Amino acid sequence: MVTGRRFAVFDIDGTLVRWQLYHAVADALAKQGLIDSKTYRVILNARMQWKQRSHKEAFKDYERQLVKVYEQLLKSLSIEQFNSATNSVFEEYKDQVYTYTRNLISQLKQNGYLLFAISGSQTEIVEKIAKYYDFDDYVGSNYERQGSGFSGQKITHLSDKHKVLEDLLSKHQVTWAKSIAVGDSASDISMLEMVEEPIAFNPEKKLFDQARQKGWKVVIERKNMVYELNLRHGKYLLA
Repeated sequence: MVTGRRFAVFDIDGTLVRWQLYHAVADALAKQGLIDSKTYRVILNARMQWKQRSHKEAFKDYERQLVKVYEQLLKSLSIEQFNSATNSVFEEYKDQVYTYTRNLISQLKQNGYLLFAISGSQTEIVEKIAKYYDFDDYVGSNYERQGSGFSGQKITHLSDKHKVLEDLLSKHQVTWAKSIAVGDSASDISMLEMVEEPIAFNPEKKLFDQARQKGWKVVIERKNMVYELNLRHGKYLLA
């Protein structure tokens, strides 16, 4: 094993891929008729509340509603049905990614970095994206398999990403020098705090506030433009 290599760690949902993978899997299951219309309408209504920015916690409310339905639904799915959904999501979303993070991954790979992906989405879909973009290792949420399906029991939790990253670093024996982390949400803060070069990419407010407090780089990608911001005298300025 090559030791002492530099590393970079990426969140996937909303950081590399432009959408949330487990949301997309839920949509794919609905298209296959595996989510009843009443339940799916509840999810769509919660999603619309977020899209309308009805209140500050609308996205969190939507996520909670989705995860509740998702984890209950897993108990009734066969592995075959689930794999069919993840395959369709992979084919649809594998190239729907942000230019900045896609190019950064390519550049870091050329520079000899070990690349890690950490995502709250289920391992089965994270694995497909990670391999497609040539990550060296990855971690996603794991749900216990039972017979030809799932028990619904989550056995890997991604609430503390710094602990997940610590395990990856121990496994691969990397160096901290010029280490990089890229994330877009508050759940990525503990991971970003561990590295020398944290990047808040299209950050939500809590992450943006933390980045400003810590002096982290902020990168915004909108349409065909990428804006890199550096903190100077308490204000972010274009790099």
